[in-house]
Amino acid sequence: MSSTSALPHYGILVPVKPPAVAKSRLLDLGDESRQHLVVAFAADTVTAALQSPLVDVVLAVTDDFRLAHGLADLGAAVIPDGTTDDLNASLEQAAAELHRRWPELRIAAVCADLPALRTDELTRVLTAAAESRCSFVADNAGVGTTVLAAASPEDFMPRFGAGSRAEHRAHGATEILLDGIGSVRRDVDTPADLAEALALGVGSRTAMVTTGLRL
Repeated sequence: MSSTSALPHYGILVPVKPPAVAKSRLLDLGDESRQHLVVAFAADTVTAALQSPLVDVVLAVTDDFRLAHGLADLGAAVIPDGTTDDLNASLEQAAAELHRRWPELRIAAVCADLPALRTDELTRVLTAAAESRCSFVADNAGVGTTVLAAASPEDFMPRFGAGSRAEHRAHGATEILLDGIGSVRRDVDTPADLAEALALGVGSRTAMVTTGLRL
């Protein structure tokens, strides 16, 4: 019996905006590069999540059909975004759908812009999250949120957006405070963020897209 077999397992929600409109703060790198980066970030995030022994399914949420096909090829299940202009409502709908299909799994939302995500670090986070009904990881800036985990749809109360760290704490979620999970915290919104992610070591798709980029 493996050391993770007795731990709760998860379905991971990964919401991804269409590349045509996502990550506007990366426009300085060129529009084509920006769109390729959105796809690469999502692919590397999904790949790292799927490799965790605590993750039974990744459910990607996107309205972009090309991206949907690409993530499905990686092994993710994919559903359309029910409320494109409201991330939290979209996540709540996706959590309900995940629970309908896989009712035995806990739920975790993972941001799609974690190109340096390491499977072992995510697994440590999910292990810690099993101790609470709802918990989260703050982003590298200490203001936002990169992971929100819950025992059930009723416990899953996403408050992503400006100041989401404070919002999640205010709504009763437990902050996961672990050392050595820098890849889980390093979301990418700007070229400077991307440079930091590259220093951590990114997944293969982001590495390919960033070859030759000047940051």
